[in-house]
Amino acid sequence: MEAVAKLKNYPTSPRKMRLLADLVRGMRVEKALAVLEHNAKHPAVPLRKLVLSAISNWKQKNEGGDEGQLVIKTIFVDGARTLKRMRPAPQGRGYRVRKRSNHVTVIVDDVDAIIASKQKKPKAEVAEVVEETVVTETKTKKAAPKKKAAPKKAAAKKTTTKSK
Repeated sequence: MEAVAKLKNYPTSPRKMRLLADLVRGMRVEKALAVLEHNAKHPAVPLRKLVLSAISNWKQKNEGGDEGQLVIKTIFVDGARTLKRMRPAPQGRGYRVRKRSNHVTVIVDDVDAIIASKQKKPKAEVAEVVEETVVTETKTKKAAPKKKAAPKKAAAKKTTTKSK
């Protein structure tokens, strides 16, 4: 059974956090923690704490489960509120500074549970459903008549006048 942990309104841009999220997506939890612990980027610390929180949540849900088989099943970063501030600029103007923040969601699950969920539908059933949809789509589509290409416009003649 999967476990979820969320971090809300962390004050760094979503783009910077996504770099780390992409780095650990799909990894085993122990390896992800090691990568985040040794990463120099500043959002690595709260992301590591978030993964630890997800592990703790998983332990609460699955009493006596093996923690060594956990994988980061899903991790995504969404944009949160943006604080708009003004910075003094030359000649009496002001530049707008946008202080971005983000929300991070981590879902961890056991490797065996992930494999079992992917094997629920046999491939033959999936192939039949796909084949049926393709057949119905081709029957409903009608061939559209081709349009003729528009005639090219004649180049405008340039007239030059001599000035004396």
